[in-house]
Amino acid sequence: MAFKEYASYDGLGLAELVRKREVTAAELVDEAIARIERHNPVINAVVYELFDRARAEAAKQAPDDGGRFQGVPFVVKDLLANIEGVPNTSGSRLLEGAISGFDAELVKRYRRAGLIAVAKTNAPEFGIVPTTEPLLYGPTRNPWNTDHSTGGSSGGSAAAVAAGMVPIGHANDGGGSIRIPASCCGLVGMKPTRGRNPLGPMLGDAMAGLVAEHAVTRSVRDSAALLDCTAGPDLGDPYCAPPPERPYLEEIGRAPGKLRIGYWTRRLDGEPVHPECAEATEKAMAACAGLGHEVEEVKPPIDGESLISSFMNLWAAGLAASIDMAALSTGRAPSPDLLEPLTWGLYQRGQELTAAQYQISIGALQLVSRQIAQFFVPYDAWVTPTLSLPPIRIGTVDVNEPDSTKAFAPIIDYVPFTATFNATGQPAISLPLHQSADGLPVGVHFAGRFGEEGLLYRLASQLEQALPWKDRRPAIWD
Repeated sequence: MAFKEYASYDGLGLAELVRKREVTAAELVDEAIARIERHNPVINAVVYELFDRARAEAAKQAPDDGGRFQGVPFVVKDLLANIEGVPNTSGSRLLEGAISGFDAELVKRYRRAGLIAVAKTNAPEFGIVPTTEPLLYGPTRNPWNTDHSTGGSSGGSAAAVAAGMVPIGHANDGGGSIRIPASCCGLVGMKPTRGRNPLGPMLGDAMAGLVAEHAVTRSVRDSAALLDCTAGPDLGDPYCAPPPERPYLEEIGRAPGKLRIGYWTRRLDGEPVHPECAEATEKAMAACAGLGHEVEEVKPPIDGESLISSFMNLWAAGLAASIDMAALSTGRAPSPDLLEPLTWGLYQRGQELTAAQYQISIGALQLVSRQIAQFFVPYDAWVTPTLSLPPIRIGTVDVNEPDSTKAFAPIIDYVPFTATFNATGQPAISLPLHQSADGLPVGVHFAGRFGEEGLLYRLASQLEQALPWKDRRPAIWD
């Protein structure tokens, strides 16, 4: 049975249809597969099909199995979130053909929630750039305009969700990799508080706590409900986030009260952002003021130079460790033949860092975290554009440039806000509140205090009603 309305539902909506026996999990999986087969040749979101596995899993599910997302198809990013028996390449030729021997704890929690993985999605090599154009698989193209980037590093998942293939896509974020593609593709992208979701059994944390796991979705409630399904420490985790006040799904529609919201419409160095990005933030702040919140233009006292240099040191060291671990698992020696030039350059930089430099960089970011925590004492949220530009064109970021300093200079200008909250561990969410004059999505970025995803979900839910995006559709859809 064809289900023509499939893409008009979010994940919770599809699960409700399964529970009411109006549609089966098998029918939903077939609908997802049909859309992947139709659109993937154009946008290149999916790099590995799990169709047979998904159909077999759907056939075994019952409507009353109890998962919040019972029978709902979703996609898994090809970076972290290992699935047993499935390739896990991290977008790299170094790991091409490598098969995972286990399920990540996060994947187990997805399965318990009733989600059915139908495919793995494209990612830049080891997730190091904010666009999805790996040499291994080629570029993922934005469903809104295929000449433009989906963002990264979760760009494959974002394209799949934006094009209506699935309502939910797994994503992770070490410098903005959930929020950047959410902005580029017109989606909701929450980076949770550090330690909220598990990284086990592979890792206790990644890159000294910079990396967080979650998803991109089309609705705020799907993001909240999924975090309810996955949040909480795994056995042996080195630390965990403070417990929420109530389930995140209960925050949807709950009045947030009168909030004090700071905002900023320029880069941290004072340079202007694209007018569309500034307009998006100003429009969001006008809506917040209209909803009764107090808004104030303000910037935290951040030493941007120290933040960037320390962050890049942790990224380089973390990349070097990831590559060396990949080499151990595959028996392949890292080399320019197996790694993109930019990756190779950053890998060499990471190899040259001393242990003392690494520890100093951690200390510098901890100092920034304390400064920003102090800044947030009187503010419930701080709001900026997610990016300084609307989605860039494919090819703007040069992965063939081996000089990491040269290659990352335009990236830092493009992504001036998101990495700050990987450094501090605070939750932050990108909401699709604006479209440019030429029809490209423009996200607005809301950061909250440590552990306060609930407040961000309340505010996001309120804005979803005030500035709805549900009926906006890309050129490639359904």
